[in-house]
Amino acid sequence: MPELPEVQTTVDGLNRTVKGFTIKSVWSDLPKKGHVRKDEIKNLAFWQSFKEKVLGAKILKTERHGKNIFIRLSNGYTILIHMKMTGHLLFGKWRAGKKEDGEAHHNWTWWPEKQKSLQDPYNRFIHFKIDFENGKHLAFCDSRKFGKVTLVKTGDGTAKHVRDLGLDALDPNVSFQTFKEKILRKPTGRIKNVLMDQTLITGIGNIYSDEMLWIAGIHPEEKVRNIPEEKFKKMYASMKPLLEKGIDFGGDSMSDYRNIYGEKGKFQNEHNVYGKRGDRCKKRNCDGVIIRKVVGGRSAHFCPAHQNLSR
Repeated sequence: MPELPEVQTTVDGLNRTVKGFTIKSVWSDLPKKGHVRKDEIKNLAFWQSFKEKVLGAKILKTERHGKNIFIRLSNGYTILIHMKMTGHLLFGKWRAGKKEDGEAHHNWTWWPEKQKSLQDPYNRFIHFKIDFENGKHLAFCDSRKFGKVTLVKTGDGTAKHVRDLGLDALDPNVSFQTFKEKILRKPTGRIKNVLMDQTLITGIGNIYSDEMLWIAGIHPEEKVRNIPEEKFKKMYASMKPLLEKGIDFGGDSMSDYRNIYGEKGKFQNEHNVYGKRGDRCKKRNCDGVIIRKVVGGRSAHFCPAHQNLSR
């Protein structure tokens, strides 16, 4: 799942490319009559309303909070996108499933023109597309179709999609005391799952939580109330540098994520622990071997030698 660095990389790309563009038309193969998600484009009635409201609007800017993308429009509305497990946004130009020679390209609903990086197979699952008046396109690629695309009034903090979000992990107001107070709201929770609770601190997911806990020497199943102050401080101190490093490396493409040009990020080459099952621990003077364990339905990678579970 794209986490804060991948989302920020996407937002930065959108502000470089589609800012000031006017929406000419929109397309999606997701809408279904009577879909249970009545306030997303997967619902046919909502899709019809969505189209009416966004056509002719100009994109003012794109912002982010946690893992949520906010595309601000000139008409007082905001397109809200959450990429979920396998989603990513792409900028370019597509034709309907045809190569340049006119031959049908199997498994591609839309075939990208010219830009080679967009032809990465991970970019073929386009289910939502915005066409701009200048002929360019913005597409949402999502192989598992878990992603969310909706529309909210700009500035409406009471909308259900945003009202329960916690503080952004890179918010300058997130001091150590604030971080600790938020995390301690779930004293009996396992720290791996609490770090990923988007109602507390938003933006951290599987990858960056594993890396934070490895640095701090905390077992992913440790109950929050049992974490010593020193380790709490190490965990907090690692959070912002890790997320900023993820942004500097263009996000993490160990799985599906690609930037708006269809290119891989490089943070997957910087992992200390995530995805390193069976590897010797990189921590100095540690002889442990990384293991993987499911914690609260999510995979956790850690070193049992220096990330000890308290008794």
